[in-house]
Amino acid sequence: MNKVYMETYGCQMNVYDSEIVKRILTDHRFELAEKPEEASIIFLNTCSVRENAQQKVFQRLHVLKKLKSNNKELIIGVLGCMAQSMRQELLNGKAGVDIIAGPDSYKRLPDLIENFRLNGEKEFELTLSEYETYSDIFPEPDDDVNAWIAVMRGCNNFCTFCIVPYTRGRERSRDPYNILQETQKLAEQGIKQVTLLGQNVNSYRYNQYDFADLMKIISEVDDIKRIRFTSPHHKDFPLKLLKVMAENPKICKHIHLPLQAGNTRILDLMNRTYSKEEFLDLVSLIRQMMPDITLTTDIIVGFPTETENDFLDTLDVITKVEFDAAFMFKYSERKHTIASRKYPDDVPEEEKSSRLIELVNLQKRIALKKNRQHIGHIFEVLVEGKGKKPAQLLGRNDGNKIVVFPGNGASNGDMVSVKIEEATANTLIGSAV
Repeated sequence: MNKVYMETYGCQMNVYDSEIVKRILTDHRFELAEKPEEASIIFLNTCSVRENAQQKVFQRLHVLKKLKSNNKELIIGVLGCMAQSMRQELLNGKAGVDIIAGPDSYKRLPDLIENFRLNGEKEFELTLSEYETYSDIFPEPDDDVNAWIAVMRGCNNFCTFCIVPYTRGRERSRDPYNILQETQKLAEQGIKQVTLLGQNVNSYRYNQYDFADLMKIISEVDDIKRIRFTSPHHKDFPLKLLKVMAENPKICKHIHLPLQAGNTRILDLMNRTYSKEEFLDLVSLIRQMMPDITLTTDIIVGFPTETENDFLDTLDVITKVEFDAAFMFKYSERKHTIASRKYPDDVPEEEKSSRLIELVNLQKRIALKKNRQHIGHIFEVLVEGKGKKPAQLLGRNDGNKIVVFPGNGASNGDMVSVKIEEATANTLIGSAV
């Protein structure tokens, strides 16, 4: 009766939240199922950032509804951002959903399950908290090398295209020494790399501590070899933070720096709070302080009113910065966002598609060029598992680039020096030295 199966959709924060949910439920004597067919409760932890992610969840619910027709006792729940933003759609009879809970309501799940079993009525809890950070719950990571740690929750930026402030509430940060305690526990379990998470991670602030202070504190944990963070915002890169990154060998020289668009007018409509020139100036400063930095980004094409000339500005920034990798998407209108209320989605779909194809092709050429420049270089690679080919190991270098090489007896969590001999746009290939 108390076997729970979890599926996770979306970002790294959702992965971490699923680990929190599992910990809450196991602490209340629930068991985790390995397959949905073995479970009496199935939870989908969901994302609302893009329409495609939502469609995947509704398609999955359709499949699970058939499973429920063969098991009348099966409880199906939707957690996370979709629960918060699509309550009516999920609670109607067509979706087959019994329980929904938003990102700040996971501690209520045992009660919601019990209430549903007692009353047979759909249960929901969607309160957004100004205080909940789950700092009293240390989840068990699903990985044996890497772990996520949410250091703050929520977002105050209100980018006009983004639904996150409405589904995850306002920013609030955890006590740095509570985060240190979680990091120490992870190190004791054998974790070698932690990634600090937040919707706007470098906005972290707790009393007198800022994000640079937090990273210095976390770096004092001896057995943690690498520290990463995602996702930051352009506005929160003071000189102090860049100096800490440059000087601390445990902090990886990789920044995921979302651009979103390269045209200042579009950036203003998006409420990104920086211009094209200011973005390029920050990149220049970062590279001045950390010449070997790996830079990755997010880009949206086809934002309302974007013209061909506006899009050419985005291509110009990509060409000048030469990002090592990019996540690229067509704009999709999200209900309840500022953009959905103020700006008609007026760029034709075929225009969005053609711009995305042009952007992807440009970025692929840049990524291949950048990776080929690594041929002959030696990197310290943190082994994460096996590669696709027999007897091949897979890991990542300091810049978060995937490196594969023939197995040399190393195990997960080992650091191996690898000389790069070949490169594709996505992968570095080499041999241990």
